Amino acid sequence: MAQPLTILFMPESAYGPTNNCVGIGDVLRKRGHRVVFAAEASWRGRLEPLGFVEDLVDLAPSPEPAPDAPPQDAGQFWKDFIRDTAPEFRKPTIEQLATFMQPTWQALIDGAKYCEPRLREIIARNRPDVIVEDNVVSFPALQTAGKPFVRIVSCNPLEIRGSGDAGREIAPAYSGLPADDRSQWEAFHEEYDRTHRPTWEDFDAWCRGQGTAPLPELEFIHPSPDLNLYVYPQVADYVDRRPLDATWRRLDSSVRATDGAFELPADLANRPAGSALIYLSLGSLGSADVALMRRLVAVLCDTPHRYIVSKGPQHAEYELAPNMWGADFLPQTKIVPLVDLVITHGGNNTTTEAFHFGKPMVVLPLFWDQYDNAQRVDETGFGVRLPTYAFEDDELRGAIDGLLADADLRGRMARIGAEIRARDGVAKAADAIEAAGLASR
Repeated sequence: MAQPLTILFMPESAYGPTNNCVGIGDVLRKRGHRVVFAAEASWRGRLEPLGFVEDLVDLAPSPEPAPDAPPQDAGQFWKDFIRDTAPEFRKPTIEQLATFMQPTWQALIDGAKYCEPRLREIIARNRPDVIVEDNVVSFPALQTAGKPFVRIVSCNPLEIRGSGDAGREIAPAYSGLPADDRSQWEAFHEEYDRTHRPTWEDFDAWCRGQGTAPLPELEFIHPSPDLNLYVYPQVADYVDRRPLDATWRRLDSSVRATDGAFELPADLANRPAGSALIYLSLGSLGSADVALMRRLVAVLCDTPHRYIVSKGPQHAEYELAPNMWGADFLPQTKIVPLVDLVITHGGNNTTTEAFHFGKPMVVLPLFWDQYDNAQRVDETGFGVRLPTYAFEDDELRGAIDGLLADADLRGRMARIGAEIRARDGVAKAADAIEAAGLASR
């Protein structure tokens, strides 16, 4: 090409979307393009060492600390958040709509409104050839810049409702309801409408005031007229019931190559015969619930298996059992290929990475699309969904033993994983984004 593209990524602050964009951006960077991250400010100093340009945004004003305030504990945010929020995760999904989902949407919307002027400055300063957003709410500056706009969905694709009445053929997003039992669908739709419509109406009016098209009905983000990418394996997708138009392209996985190296500790590598190796990760929020993590350690400590545990931000607050090894944060994409089974909260990155490497799952969902991933894994037979706070000890142990003993499933998942890896979703995404940017010249 005559000159490299400038590609601007704006991912949601959560680890999943940001790491997804990091993986795709790394491929584009290695092709010679200039990759700019307009990520949330807490990522400062973590993206530049990977070769990216950091031009970050704040999603809320930074409070001024009192002159005599003690230094802030780096983990205090998670301690406070889990203390205040963990009771919500014990509720049925329909009850979470009013007390967890709507306030979360409102916080995300407030962030989008707050950073809109800053985003316009970033776009004017960097003059991107193509703009990529991996988020769940719209940022009008990204869509009104006069450049190709690419939306990435790194959440469960039930969030993609499709056009017309197509969305009524799939279970409601965030519900965790089964695909083949519609008895509770309408009640969930009605409660979502009741709890979210005023918020949606306000955000829709604000977006249109910033120059965007109207938002789709009861959705908080626009599809792109240019290119939409979503991350989900074909074997678990919903397109048979809810077809998508030609602007949508599926990535069966999007697994970054930027994680650090990992060497299996000797006592795990040399584990006894018949002892499986299992990876346990409940994400930053799940692992910050110390009581939950302590219970999992207690239930799993007397099994014959060995565990690698992602301990999370509260890692100093609980001890692992002798058959476990872990650390606060781990290079997940280097670990999952080594294990026999994954115990996960059902975050979309971990779920799709387990498919990518062909590993069965036990899913313990907490919130958002984790319930949908848990349900889909269970109803397609690639793992087991359990109630995160209500499972019996023998249920978890039985699920693990049953999945490990299912040689047919493990063989099938190994074949599926090989097929997914051959499709190379990261390169496919980079190709599509690159083509969109070149077409704009």
